[in-house]
Amino acid sequence: MSSKYLIWVLLFASLMSGILGVRYYMMQRYRQVNVPPSLPIRMQLSSPAFNDGEQIPTQYTCDGANVSPPLQITDVPTGTKSLALIMWDPDVPKNLRSDGNFDHWIVFNIPPTITEISEDVRNLGVLGVNTRGDSAYVGPCPPDREHRYFFRLYALDTVLSLDSEKTKGDLEQAMAGHILDQATLIGRYVRH
Repeated sequence: MSSKYLIWVLLFASLMSGILGVRYYMMQRYRQVNVPPSLPIRMQLSSPAFNDGEQIPTQYTCDGANVSPPLQITDVPTGTKSLALIMWDPDVPKNLRSDGNFDHWIVFNIPPTITEISEDVRNLGVLGVNTRGDSAYVGPCPPDREHRYFFRLYALDTVLSLDSEKTKGDLEQAMAGHILDQATLIGRYVRH
């Protein structure tokens, strides 16, 4: 093999090596730049007494002790100044309530450091007025069939200037524009 030919082979091999190296580098850069951002961690609301979508134990209803269930909160977003909790039943017969809703529990200005709400809690935050007209928890008591009960927790960027005479509607209006995140737990109940 002539030395001239050998030089051309070495130049070609060197050129190909350089091209492949640049291609490899560009692919690595592409992967780094185009990695989709990780999704934000969302706040979670759960209960040690029942799983999402399951039956609420009788002790938390009108057929039992009628006390509020224990709840657990995780991943409250940074910057949260207060939490608010609303529990309602959207399955009320229209002949009993035209809007089909019954508000069971309204609590706001809950400290954002709370991670556990104990059963039958009394000093959680400011209690709003439920549909019955009480500033208290009132448990599930469906008159006709199985109903769903929504526990919705809101992370707010403010402490609300509301008193305990406020309803769910008042609370929702005051929260508008201040919600950082929300989490929902759904329980079910039917009377036997």
